[in-house]
Amino acid sequence: MSEIRQIGVLTGGGDAPGLNAVIRALTKSAILRHRLRVIGIMDGFSGLVDLKTEELELRDVRGILPKGGTILGTTNRGNPFKYVERLSDGTERIIDASGIVKENFTRLGLDALVVIGGDGTLAIGRELMEQHGIPVVGVPKTIDNDLARTDRTFGFATAVGVATEALDRLHTTAESHHRIMLLEVMGREAGWIALHSGIAGGADVILIPEIPFSLEPVIAKIWARQNRGSAFSIVVVAEGAHSKDGDQVFQSVDPVTGWKRLGGLSYQLAPVLQDKTGHEVRVTVLGHIQRGGTPAPLDRILGTRFGCEALNLVMRGEFGNMVALNGEDIVAVPLAEATNRLKLVDPQGQLVANARALGVVFGDEDPDDVLDSE
Repeated sequence: MSEIRQIGVLTGGGDAPGLNAVIRALTKSAILRHRLRVIGIMDGFSGLVDLKTEELELRDVRGILPKGGTILGTTNRGNPFKYVERLSDGTERIIDASGIVKENFTRLGLDALVVIGGDGTLAIGRELMEQHGIPVVGVPKTIDNDLARTDRTFGFATAVGVATEALDRLHTTAESHHRIMLLEVMGREAGWIALHSGIAGGADVILIPEIPFSLEPVIAKIWARQNRGSAFSIVVVAEGAHSKDGDQVFQSVDPVTGWKRLGGLSYQLAPVLQDKTGHEVRVTVLGHIQRGGTPAPLDRILGTRFGCEALNLVMRGEFGNMVALNGEDIVAVPLAEATNRLKLVDPQGQLVANARALGVVFGDEDPDDVLDSE
């Protein structure tokens, strides 16, 4: 293995609290322990296409630990294999710019590339290594906590904390006005944020992508609470949830990439629930509030550990791997295994069973059983 002297680091996909903790740990340990140069790639892989880079010094990562977002910038449209090129007439087209990435990687004198991102970003990193021989180490990032082969991803704890605080606040106004409150949280394919925040925030109904729902048991739950003297209800809705006979709800579709932006399911459910129950219904969509702001301590610690161990993988030449949390330890797992499937909520798992034991409805129950259980 050739000597490591200079490494690149980039953040891709949606931002997450804790990204700066990774960048800080990677940069500090690279400079202080190994005297390496660290090149920050700006705005994800697009920075390797357009050569937008900046050398990171210790002063650049000073004070960024409590800062949300990423000092390197990021984008959801930076896939070099399907790169969006803007033409002189203002139109856009898709091209394969992965060869340019390889050329610029060599031009910058990089010996390794640390890729911080979710399943899409890490899959791109794996493909760059397989097709162009770029030595890649991955760091798992997603507030959805849906990456396979790691027990947890940084950003998740902060997102759950934000959603739980929102539920705490919605509880008081829901009870005061005798309303049904719908809180829509992120979760495209996986309902981890909805499930964890719903349990922590005392939700009555939790709708997640892994359990297609019917409205009948949801309505039965609201009526049962009414009959028991609770004239309000709290419903947590993952944006990717869908009914048993329906599809996911999308806000828009990118005309060039075809990417579908989720959101709006709660606004479809609200008038139906209001009509069927007679209660006023209000909707709160947290959206990017879950991504922003100061990272929770757990995310800062996990991001820091990931950054340090990612550098250790680089120095040992263990490319094609991703750092992952396994119990209390940070381990290396192949990128191919980490990106070939998502980690989804098990509908038959213990956490869902615990929620059901508390009377939480997921929308797949028999309505009569829901009424009888209250």
